[in-house]
Amino acid sequence: MNGGGRMSHGLKLVKHKIYLYLLPGVLWYAVILFVPILLALYYGFFDWNGGVNKTFIGIKNFVDVIQDKIFIKSLLNNIYLVAVCLIFQIGLAFIFATFLGSRHVKFKGFHRTMCYFPSVLSAVIVGFIWNLIYNYEYGLLNAVLKMVGLESKVQPWLNNPKIIMLLVAIPIIWQFIGYYMVIMLSGMSSIDPQVLEMAEIDGAVGWKKALYITVPLIKNTLIVCITLCIAGNMKAFDIIYAMTSGGPGYSSSVMAMYAYNTSFTSYKMGYGSAMSIVILIVSLIFILGTQVPLNRLAGGKNEDEKK
Repeated sequence: MNGGGRMSHGLKLVKHKIYLYLLPGVLWYAVILFVPILLALYYGFFDWNGGVNKTFIGIKNFVDVIQDKIFIKSLLNNIYLVAVCLIFQIGLAFIFATFLGSRHVKFKGFHRTMCYFPSVLSAVIVGFIWNLIYNYEYGLLNAVLKMVGLESKVQPWLNNPKIIMLLVAIPIIWQFIGYYMVIMLSGMSSIDPQVLEMAEIDGAVGWKKALYITVPLIKNTLIVCITLCIAGNMKAFDIIYAMTSGGPGYSSSVMAMYAYNTSFTSYKMGYGSAMSIVILIVSLIFILGTQVPLNRLAGGKNEDEKK
């Protein structure tokens, strides 16, 4: 066997060893991921309260979930969260990343830390902070309204079902702007500085440079941020639960919260299991459905760049 053949054989052995080392972790991950899903699917076919006895009822739970008005309301609330957070989380994160990416900005480390700081806070702390802000008696929001002479606007904010979803969306937006900003900054750092300098020489400055130069060059990073934003808000739970527990009524209920309350408060484990499977399917459809146009957009831009 010549030197090239021995090297090729050695590389194959190394690859096989790598796969063997990875196999236990991959198998364990698959067990953790798929076993709960399969169990939820199994229990979804039963009328079960978590006890020993359970009654097989076929697809009744799944049909009931689809017809459940509260579940539909919760789904619409999730979609509202996705839309609002896509606009403000991703939009503001891009603006902040562009600002911090400018060579004219001083104390970048300080600004970056301050923007990212809310992302490291727990959901309970975030919910507590914003509950204090919205509090009717001593909240910051009502205090500011009184200071500027708008006493007529003072109200118990979290008791208003008409605007409750906006009020719980604001803390979610606030917490994760810095998270997406850091991801975008990492994408912007890969842009050749000469490209930006040439764009400035050609007159592309300010928002024109950001829109026509930066966005196309970090489009894959933006797609990652959009995907994470959609996935995160389709499974939103913790901050809303800490702030309102889905109230008033079911005005701020989201799918994960309704499934949790159904399973562990009402003890309808079978119905809650079926609901979790429906949530999984809806979320996958929503995420995959948005990936098609995003990937086409990225592919189209890549073709334009090649031309």
